[in-house]
Amino acid sequence: MKVQEWEPASAPESEVAAVIDLLNAAGEVDVPDDPRWQVDGYRDYLCCTMPGERRACWVTPDPHEDRLLGQANVLLMDDIGVIDLIVHPEARGKGVGSALLLAVARRAHDEGIPSLGVEAIGETPSIPFYERHGFRWAYGEIRNVLDLGSVDWLKLGGMAQGIGSGYRVEYYPGGPPEELFAAYAAAKESVRDNGDGDLDLRPSSYDPERLRASLATLHRRGLKPYIVVAVHEPTGDVAGLTEVVVPRPRPGRADQYDTIVVPEHRGNGIGRAIKARMLFELRAAEPKLAEVQTWHALEKDPMLKVNADLGFQPDREWREYEADVPDLLRKLGPSLA
Repeated sequence: MKVQEWEPASAPESEVAAVIDLLNAAGEVDVPDDPRWQVDGYRDYLCCTMPGERRACWVTPDPHEDRLLGQANVLLMDDIGVIDLIVHPEARGKGVGSALLLAVARRAHDEGIPSLGVEAIGETPSIPFYERHGFRWAYGEIRNVLDLGSVDWLKLGGMAQGIGSGYRVEYYPGGPPEELFAAYAAAKESVRDNGDGDLDLRPSSYDPERLRASLATLHRRGLKPYIVVAVHEPTGDVAGLTEVVVPRPRPGRADQYDTIVVPEHRGNGIGRAIKARMLFELRAAEPKLAEVQTWHALEKDPMLKVNADLGFQPDREWREYEADVPDLLRKLGPSLA
């Protein structure tokens, strides 16, 4: 099984297109209702990372046809590597995924990264694949999808206005202004250690400098952020925030990132109001946008009822898995000692 390292920054356009074809072939089988990937913007989507992070990629060419059998990349952070691994539906069960996973584990070992994490989509072959290779289920979520064509905008307008006195709602396309960075990061810090078992495989920002770097990285990757905040007027604190990102390579469906209500400000209708306001702003700013997807924990989640009130529909389970790199290497290949 030939696995070769692949550098998206310098790859010819035909190779980037081959990766897109692979992603869409897998998506048509695994998540047929999801929008397809586009070549436009995908190179930047892979290449750009946060300061101090780096990404390595591999591909498995088909020796008989002009296509790829598989592709994997790993985002190497301080103490964990985040895997993204795709195998063509016609090549599954033939060792392609294991060969790619071995390449990822070897790179993590060489970089001194002790563990690997991955998001696996429920009801797809990725679940038994990672469990068979010894990955431990660490955290579970349900993805919810909102069809913007089904929204009751009159009802939503009432929700957007239903916030307690002493708060104002502000909208910032592209990211919050510099003067709000400290208060914005403090709001995120207030719920950082909630003990829910999340591996933190997605980006978040708990201090002003990281927030600044995170926003810059999103823009370089072709991910346009939209921010709505609730400001507590007596103190100027950010009492709540919600973030949505529209990806250039898949512009039809937006990703909901964090939605946070600071604990001492809960019970004032903030979560519902800021998410409703966000949908109005997205309708105006992104006329081609058809859907918004968000995730909530399998256990009790304060946003669960808010999402239901807004019209989000449960879609499928997502799981976060984790494995120790030395264990993976023992399972997948000869010792590197």
